[in-house]
Amino acid sequence: MKNILIKIDGLELKAALNQSKTAAALWNELPIKGIANRWGDEIYFSVPVEAELESDATDTLPAGSLAYWPPGNAFCIIWGPTPASHGDEPRFASPVNALGSIDDEWSKLSSVHSGETITIGKAD
Repeated sequence: MKNILIKIDGLELKAALNQSKTAAALWNELPIKGIANRWGDEIYFSVPVEAELESDATDTLPAGSLAYWPPGNAFCIIWGPTPASHGDEPRFASPVNALGSIDDEWSKLSSVHSGETITIGKAD
C-alpha cells in the first residue's frame, strides 16, 4: 500500500492506494490539485491519468473507497448513496477501478461542497 493525504479546504484524510495499475499511474502524478464535485455521497474530480477499466472494475464499492472513473478521467471518493444507488449502497454512475480506501473517519466528507479545492499528495 502507498499512503496518501487528501486535503479539502480544512479537512485532511489519510488514505492508502492499492497495488493496481491505475493506482500506480495516479501515484506517479502526485501531487494533484482540482475542484471537488459532489454527486450524492461521492466527491470526484478530473486527474491527469488515463486508464482503461481493469478486469475487476465494479460500480459498487464499500463506503470510504477511492476509485478511478475512466469516462471522466476522475478520482472518486465514495462514502454513501448516490443518485444511482439502490437504497443506502455506495454506487457509482458506471464501473470504476478500485484505487484504495480512506484510513480516517470518512463521514467528515459530508461537509464538503462542490467547488472546494481538493489536493491529493504522497503522505510523509
